[in-house]
Amino acid sequence: MTLPWHLYLMAFIYFFAGLNHFRVPRLYAKMIPPYIKSPVLMNQLSGAAEIILGIALCIPAISSYSAWGIILLLIAVFPANIQMLTDHKAALGLPKWLLIVRLPLQLVLMYWAYLYT
Repeated sequence: MTLPWHLYLMAFIYFFAGLNHFRVPRLYAKMIPPYIKSPVLMNQLSGAAEIILGIALCIPAISSYSAWGIILLLIAVFPANIQMLTDHKAALGLPKWLLIVRLPLQLVLMYWAYLYT
């Protein structure tokens, strides 16, 4: 079974986003809400999840499960998007309008993943 090119694009995006969690961990740790007790561990777990789910998207037998995993991951990290919007230090210098646009973008990303479930 050949997977569509846009599924490979999604896999590429999540794989490299996950690698970035390990390349610049301080960037991601700033986004994690303060009520999360171990931001370093949460960054590592979410980065590893993105890498694994990105790879799994390319395996036809499990790509559907991976797409569901991505939807769950996007739900789990949504508080980080809220944190970026409400905390200047977490915003990484991004303009407010872009931080606002990121919120509904998460729904678009969830829908994109849902297309492969």
